[in-house]
Amino acid sequence: MTQRITILGSTGSIGKSTLDVLARHPGRYEVFALTAATQVDLMLAQCHAFRPRLAVMASEAHGRQLAERLAAEGLDIEVRWGAEALVQAASQAEVDVVMAAIVGAAGLAPCLAAARSGKRLLLANKEALVVGGALFIEAVREGGATLLPIDSEHSAIFQSLPEDRSSWSRRIDHILLTASGGPFRERDPASLAAITPAQACAHPNFSMGRKISVDSATMMNKALEVIEARWLFDLRPEQIKVVIHPQQIIHSMVQFKDASIIAQLGTPDMRVPIAYGLSWPERIESGAAALDFSRLAQLTFSPADAPEQRARFPGLQLAWEALRAPEGTTTVLNAANEVAVDAFLSERIRFDQIHQVNLAVMESVQPEAPAHLEDLLALDARARAAAARRVQGIQA
Repeated sequence: MTQRITILGSTGSIGKSTLDVLARHPGRYEVFALTAATQVDLMLAQCHAFRPRLAVMASEAHGRQLAERLAAEGLDIEVRWGAEALVQAASQAEVDVVMAAIVGAAGLAPCLAAARSGKRLLLANKEALVVGGALFIEAVREGGATLLPIDSEHSAIFQSLPEDRSSWSRRIDHILLTASGGPFRERDPASLAAITPAQACAHPNFSMGRKISVDSATMMNKALEVIEARWLFDLRPEQIKVVIHPQQIIHSMVQFKDASIIAQLGTPDMRVPIAYGLSWPERIESGAAALDFSRLAQLTFSPADAPEQRARFPGLQLAWEALRAPEGTTTVLNAANEVAVDAFLSERIRFDQIHQVNLAVMESVQPEAPAHLEDLLALDARARAAAARRVQGIQA
């Protein structure tokens, strides 16, 4: 039976990789809706290639531009725009699968809508769990959704665990999330202030968006993954560890209570976890190259909490601090980081000041346990305002 899919964020790297996998299985999947922020040209090309029923743009201006161009080229595709249209695309009754690949807190509302509608939810937007936390997990349970991780590290953990979730707590000792260390894993911590946006966006293994590239360079991306793992696998903070593995061949590992370790290996290609999420519990062809062990020179590992790495990546430790703090603190951390990274990319603060902003906002914004989406959004806005004031203070 053909599965209908909505891709939230189809013009980003995850969205494009998802479409690449879908194109390899034309009889198995049908694209129902595509959504994007501003890339009208690419959305137009995707509409030509996949003929969705619905295309959604973030703003009215971009939506009207897309609608005009689709009409001019004779494509009968409905176009909507705005936050409510994203929610509708994620929760439409005809949709079976939702790929959630919108970067940042903007993806939270449609993710919650998909969860409450009982979809198979392929989660590439880690902020849904970092910001949503317990509220998001409750929506998954209430809606009867199937939540499958798409981040390569979390997919690796999921693939290493038995299918019977009820046995996880009895079997898991801890998990090990691997990290590339980004472009600065061996850089002198004293030189971090001089890093430019171009340098921070030059990831050694992947071509990614600017925000996630900076997060990889600061290892805040890994901090957010630690928080995500806590909710995905129902773990205590102390059960989550990070190890630096520059080759990114082992995507993550589970150590069980008998001291045995199961790891998932493969070439660094996001189409692998995407294909697994689409087909689980089966497996389908992803388009990724198979791992050639004869060409592997070495696999190296180093502790992410070593003193020299703590000096390079102080933001990583904020993950465990936020998880042990009052509920909502992870929302505050995520909001502060989005503001700080934007300020760095626009050259209003230095690279090393991203952490200063994040730490200051975590210490100054005291959250109350959010009970509704509106509470999360209000807390997010409060943290962003505090981060903006901190950025202004640094500039002054």
